[in-house]
Amino acid sequence: MKMDTRVLILLSLFIGIGTVLHLVMPGVLFGMKPDLQLAMMFLGILLFPRAKYVLVLAVATGLLTALTTTMPGGQISNIIDKPITAFAFFGLYVLFSKMTKNAVLAPIMTALGTMISGAIFLSVALFILGVELGAGFGALFATVVIPATIANSIIILVVYPILQAIMKRSTISLQKA
Repeated sequence: MKMDTRVLILLSLFIGIGTVLHLVMPGVLFGMKPDLQLAMMFLGILLFPRAKYVLVLAVATGLLTALTTTMPGGQISNIIDKPITAFAFFGLYVLFSKMTKNAVLAPIMTALGTMISGAIFLSVALFILGVELGAGFGALFATVVIPATIANSIIILVVYPILQAIMKRSTISLQKA
């Protein structure tokens, strides 16, 4: 499994930016915070949609969000959530990328990916780990996941076209699935 070092460097930059965003984002409700690191993971998948890069992004993102979470049980939830979410997002990309332009597809997929991630994260925390958060799934989804969905979609809507233009002019080619 050969990987391009330049691609790995770019992916590590996305992961680093996402980690800083995740670290500085304040907890909104019961220690939970919107996961803006997902936007960076999704950017990496959109720009380099190969299973090997998705795996690297998923594992690194899961571990780093686990280290920076403020929610009880968030460590295990993040480690479980990110790989599932990354490959679900990758699957959506592979399924729909030939049907529509990426500029249209990217924010929609980001919204879906963020909601998938939030649902997995909350399900693991509430139902598998039994973490008592003082609010139910619906309330937490509405107050944390939906705002993160909006924020991540806006980030992708603004940043992705800019990165596409930069990548077209660079020596690192956008890789298609």
